[in-house]
Amino acid sequence: MTDPAGITAVHSIAELDAAVADCFGCPRLVAWRERVAREKRAAFREQPYWGRAVPAFGPADAALLVVGLAPAAHGANRTGRMFTGDRSGDVLYAALHAVGLANQPTAVAADDGLRLHGVRITAPVHCAPPENKPSVDERDRCGHWLELELGLLAPTLRAVVVLGGFGWQALLPVLGANGWQVPRPRPRFGHGARVTLAPSGAEREPLHVFGSYHVSQQNTFTGRLTPAMLEQVLAAAGRAAGLPVRTDGR
Repeated sequence: MTDPAGITAVHSIAELDAAVADCFGCPRLVAWRERVAREKRAAFREQPYWGRAVPAFGPADAALLVVGLAPAAHGANRTGRMFTGDRSGDVLYAALHAVGLANQPTAVAADDGLRLHGVRITAPVHCAPPENKPSVDERDRCGHWLELELGLLAPTLRAVVVLGGFGWQALLPVLGANGWQVPRPRPRFGHGARVTLAPSGAEREPLHVFGSYHVSQQNTFTGRLTPAMLEQVLAAAGRAAGLPVRTDGR
């Protein structure tokens, strides 16, 4: 199998991450990510920018997958790691740490020592899009990587947390095409939504899918999504995935 960018299918998470970083499949996104990396934000003028497609982050045997939207222009597009170096990541990693799924509450650089416990973080689109809005075509082209990732994670994957409606709409068809039964009509997205997908064959296990509002500044600054709300979803998903979680926030 070959992806839209002409890269041969990969056979391990390490190969997948390397292939994603070398993807040039969407001309508009390539142009934008590289422009941002050249022009930079004033606060980061002295820092090198990653300026490439951003691979997922987390162990190859993850039991829980967190699915976002796309890298932030001056966050992951700068640091080269998902949700790292921006305020959305501040909220997400603090919540993961609070429930015992990360070793520290902050994510500022790719070499800051952050480790996730049984959790991997990915996105339907791996390049920073203008105005944080990928096109449907870009989402579908990048969906190849999500398909490969789900196939590689399938032996250990037991739960998914989807951050936002964009990720929910992108993920469900991919799950349906890769070994899980998605009900019709498709389950609706909402914060706290939960659905368990039965496997289509013996090579898959049931998959628990959870919805959460995205950790965007628009949601967190207005209180639409609070740390407690996010921690509740992550803890429930962690338990469904068979991971040790804590609920005392310490």
